Amino acid sequence: MNEKRRRIDIVLEPEYLEELEDLELGELRRRRDMAEDVEAQISYYRRLLHGRMDLLNFELRRRSGEEERTLLEALPEILASGMILGNEPNLRHIETMPPIPSKTGRRLIDRIMDDGILTQLPELSDEEIREATDRLRDVETTLSHQRRDLHSVIDSLQDEIVTRYRSGQDEATVSN
Repeated sequence: MNEKRRRIDIVLEPEYLEELEDLELGELRRRRDMAEDVEAQISYYRRLLHGRMDLLNFELRRRSGEEERTLLEALPEILASGMILGNEPNLRHIETMPPIPSKTGRRLIDRIMDDGILTQLPELSDEEIREATDRLRDVETTLSHQRRDLHSVIDSLQDEIVTRYRSGQDEATVSN
């Protein structure tokens, strides 16, 4: 596999799941771990996008009179929303947060995260805020599809690992 390509491209290539039964258990685990790591990063970026969309939507509600608080007053609540479902944080699997994309990045997520929209918020028209929200939603949709595909890859790798455990294959190396 070409190491110069992005990890997500490598993980989502059909070859990543070809002939799994021929791979050593350690390689299966390495592939699963890499797919899980990429999925955690995509989930993190999605949450960043959701936070931006939440802020923009709040500003539109405030401007329309549906909300009396200032953005600053509502900020802790806005940023905390979506971080917890049930009793556990959604991002509990991320041990080290991925770096926030830099403005020099070439990826769409890099450009979206550094678009300066939040610093320009007071000067933007309602229509410009809606357009920014639509752009964020489009990127979020793309990330959601990638995340779904990553889950399928992770499930396939995990299924092969479980099959090996159940059949007793690679018993000497089964320690994780």
